[in-house]
Amino acid sequence: AAYTPYLDTLAAEGLLFTEAYLTTSSCSPSRSSIITGRYPHNTGAPELHTHMPESQVFFPDLLQDAGYYTVLSGKNHMGPAVSRAFDTISSGKGPGLQEDWIALMRQRPKDKPFFFWFASVDAHRPWNIDSTAPVFAPEEVWVPPFLFDGPKTREDLTGYYHEVSRADHYMGEIIKELKEQGISDNTYVIFMSDNGRPFPRSKTRLYDSGIKTPFIVWKPGAIKPGKTDALVSAIDVAATVLELAGAADAPTIQGVSFNPLLEDPNTQVRNVAFAEHNWHVFQSHERMVRHGDYLYIKNAYPEKMSMSRESAPEFPAGVELWNAWEEGLTTPEQEDIFKSPRPEEELYNVKDDPYQFYNLAKDSAFADELTVLRTALAEWAEATGDNVPENPTPDREDIYRTPNPDFAVKEMPGDATGADTITASGPAFIEPI
Repeated sequence: AAYTPYLDTLAAEGLLFTEAYLTTSSCSPSRSSIITGRYPHNTGAPELHTHMPESQVFFPDLLQDAGYYTVLSGKNHMGPAVSRAFDTISSGKGPGLQEDWIALMRQRPKDKPFFFWFASVDAHRPWNIDSTAPVFAPEEVWVPPFLFDGPKTREDLTGYYHEVSRADHYMGEIIKELKEQGISDNTYVIFMSDNGRPFPRSKTRLYDSGIKTPFIVWKPGAIKPGKTDALVSAIDVAATVLELAGAADAPTIQGVSFNPLLEDPNTQVRNVAFAEHNWHVFQSHERMVRHGDYLYIKNAYPEKMSMSRESAPEFPAGVELWNAWEEGLTTPEQEDIFKSPRPEEELYNVKDDPYQFYNLAKDSAFADELTVLRTALAEWAEATGDNVPENPTPDREDIYRTPNPDFAVKEMPGDATGADTITASGPAFIEPI
């Protein structure tokens, strides 16, 4: 495992969420979703590196209205409109854009409550090794069963482990600084990711390997240490932070506050979560529903491979996986990214099949589960204005990075329905299967 003593302590002292889902496993659309509390197709920026319109409400806006000093440091890419929501914006320093975080904490006005959004680029390619975290050996890493276990993949994973460990180092620096300032017992800390790890069948994908996020909420003395398997979504962060801060709510927020879970981890604030896979270098339109033990995926473009740069033969783990596949050395569990065509529908029991390897959608024994989740997705799409574009953004390049001469950002999901103005959220609860 990566070296994460500070995150381990944070998880032991705070509330660890084991069933937390992002709304998309794509960096800028995911952050745009978090900062608005809205699904990606409802932000006006559902595709990679598209900018949100000025009309969107960002929850730090409302924190400012409540007297908070707000800071964003690190990765942004949400567009210029978000600038108004932060008193200070920094592009960050150092390999993980984390080196100015403590200085920003010390420079804050001491007569105001504060909100800091620290957006590390760890762990993100290309790997950058420095002295703030251990250097790992290939034999120390664990290779997920959907990757090919070879020397290139193992070496590649050592860079990932290093950057995860560096993120832990800076998390530890934040906690130390809160304690030195004497405010650790009066500050909520939320730790989460915005997309899956940058490896094949992870980033951009709607399996747990791509769409689940680590999620910890910590506040000594206020949150009882523990663990919850209650379902939460990244769109719930905005509503929760505003409630905890005593700030005004926003009718544009589609998420729900998970504050009740901080008081009683055995309750529920939702029993269904939805997620999207939209254009991210490669064209895609997949939708996911998680409910109970089941995860359902609907693919509008089954004729296409479900691809990202991290799954292409570009980075070492991808190159090794593609080479192994071409040589007939891969297992069926390692061949998902090569499927063409793909199934239009996928259904998995995440309890029995934690990696979502075995599709149950065509198994008549699971017809009821399939119907329930298919219906929930249709209700959500109708309520939130999700749609399949008639003129979608095409692939920017092929898997070998040859540019597409006809590439241009075209119609995005939600454009035709005015989804960026829709405030309906679709179901947060459906009947248990």
